[in-house]
Amino acid sequence: MPVYLLTEAYTFPSPCLAEKDGLLAIGGDLSVERLILAYKMGIFPWYSKDSPILWWSPDPRYVIFLDKFHIPKRLLQIYKKNEFTFTINKCFKRVIENCSLIHTQKDGSTWITDDMISAYIDLHKEGYAHSVETWQKDRLVGGLYGVSTGKIFSGESMFSILPNSSKLALVFLWEYLKQLGFILIDCQVKSAHLMQFGAEPIPRSKFLKLLSLYSDINIRL
Repeated sequence: MPVYLLTEAYTFPSPCLAEKDGLLAIGGDLSVERLILAYKMGIFPWYSKDSPILWWSPDPRYVIFLDKFHIPKRLLQIYKKNEFTFTINKCFKRVIENCSLIHTQKDGSTWITDDMISAYIDLHKEGYAHSVETWQKDRLVGGLYGVSTGKIFSGESMFSILPNSSKLALVFLWEYLKQLGFILIDCQVKSAHLMQFGAEPIPRSKFLKLLSLYSDINIRL
């Protein structure tokens, strides 16, 4: 299938037209309007610094259903010690910048470019992008960020300065989302890191059906 070239109009082709690897479209921009539309259609941007914007909708989609969330025994023991505290949306900019830095240090590059950081900060200001922070006293030691659309939370990236600090943030997020009535955490693609928490593949068609049922419900984190 062809990879679609986006215009200035805020439209996307059907996710079902994506390539086998999930690549759907190229171009466009990272405006709040386009990003919100993308997430509601099961599409997300993922590209490198020297690449044009690439838009993806993989099949299968990896998700964690909240009622199937699994906490590894050792991590649960650490979590219950209450040696860390957690916050929501306290310092989104610092979290996304740390995620970018950690990936750059690890791999030499990152998809969380300056343009992506700016775009997701704008999404955060509009109430769609959110961060979870892990603190050791007054020191930020880990966290994650993602995008909420209705009852679905799409995780984007995590960072750890201390061992397990991003995993603990995920456990806290799970508890928080469950209380709010969320259905699942969208992991987008397969990750060994997230498989231990219960991530599983589902057909893209099922994921899109869940989006159609739950993405327009107004829940604010």
